[in-house]
Amino acid sequence: MKIKNNLEKSKSKSIKEIKKEIDTILDKLENKDVNLSNSIEDYKRLVELNKQVDTFFKNRSKEISSIGKKNQKNQ
Repeated sequence: MKIKNNLEKSKSKSIKEIKKEIDTILDKLENKDVNLSNSIEDYKRLVELNKQVDTFFKNRSKEISSIGKKNQKNQ
């Protein structure tokens, strides 16, 4: 349930907000005094955020491709 809630939260975030959260998590993970169980949760969150960013860019790529095809037809 926790992962699903986190996923819903990240869907409504902008890329800048997601990047900021990723940077924060990476800083925590790079800390030498990090707790292993917290690290595992942080890693899972990074994977979720990565999926969101990937989906965002795939959708943008499709939009750009679609616009390019429309422009070619209009010329």
